[in-house]
Amino acid sequence: MSHLAHIVWTRLTGLMPGELNRSELVWLLSPHAHFSLLARRRATMIVNRVRLFAFLFAVLTPLWAIIDYFVFPYPLWFSLAALRLSASFAFALVVVGYRPSGSLPDAYRAMALLFAIPTVFYVASHQLLAGHQLAGLSAAIATGYAFLPFVLLAGLAIFPLTFLENLLIASPILFAQALSGYMRWSTLDWPSFAGAFWLLTLITGVSNLAGMSQLAFMIALVRQAIRDPLTGCFSRRSGEETMEMQFTLARRSNAPLTVAFIDLDHFKSVNDGFGHEAGDRVLTEAATRITNNLRRGDMLVRWGGEEFVLVLPNTDLHRARDVLARLRHRGFGKRPDGAPVTASIGLAERRQEAAEDWQQLVEVADRRMYHAKTGGRDRIVHADPEESRAAAA
Repeated sequence: MSHLAHIVWTRLTGLMPGELNRSELVWLLSPHAHFSLLARRRATMIVNRVRLFAFLFAVLTPLWAIIDYFVFPYPLWFSLAALRLSASFAFALVVVGYRPSGSLPDAYRAMALLFAIPTVFYVASHQLLAGHQLAGLSAAIATGYAFLPFVLLAGLAIFPLTFLENLLIASPILFAQALSGYMRWSTLDWPSFAGAFWLLTLITGVSNLAGMSQLAFMIALVRQAIRDPLTGCFSRRSGEETMEMQFTLARRSNAPLTVAFIDLDHFKSVNDGFGHEAGDRVLTEAATRITNNLRRGDMLVRWGGEEFVLVLPNTDLHRARDVLARLRHRGFGKRPDGAPVTASIGLAERRQEAAEDWQQLVEVADRRMYHAKTGGRDRIVHADPEESRAAAA
């Protein structure tokens, strides 16, 4: 069984060469393991595409009433026109009422509304049409209403969705199709209905594959964008985005949030004495050692050059000092001459500093890192010199 699973994983990876590694393939099945930056960017894309889809439906839905006017009797046309105007108004509300917020639950709600509106329209219009005996051109136009589920399920292909998400959204549409068949049970053309339902299922599968392919590309692109290519830790831009989110969450719950500004000591001498390739190896080893000793939820950001910012959510200053002391004890690697790499570190905690934003927190940590350098390097400073003297007095 394990051998068979290995073959399946290998084949799946081969379908998307260079895009995802094996550990990331599970992300195509369910969103639960997605990291926060991917979730936020995916939520933004989903809402933007929902609004585009809703705008097109808001414009096109009432226009078809002109065709209905010429082929349907007045009572039926009036009812369908009212239904179309209601649906168009609902689509317009989705366009106006939703803006990208980076929240995945908001994105789910937007998608649910987008697909609920035409699904309700389909069931209601089908019931209206079933109450009239139509023939010729009227019957042909009425048949066109049956294509709405096909359009909806094909539209799922434009969203970067996981397998589970796609299935949950497609299920009500498939259920609506089955319900429409039940409503005309006595006159149902079973071969035609079965063929249509099979086609809907096939379109659902194709849309699912298309959505997962989009998600695979998005995962690969976001991974490349948020990681520093040399050290593999977070880039400064993605680090700033994450710190803003962590600071907001910490402020809402009044939770501690500590930032450590880490600067490798005498790094310029490595580049000058041994070359930039040796300097790159020192940086990579230091980043790897720090990352390997972090707790779940901690985040290391390459701030620039030999500077790193370590973000410690739900961590007060006392615990942060223990974390950094453990990192220093385990070491940051070796210089090309065999000497240990050391670092000057400044600490700042949100509540203790009464920081208004994450930028202020980083500035305080940066200032204390400078005090660590001027104070002899290879040390941690968690308070400004004035505060230290006051405490001693």
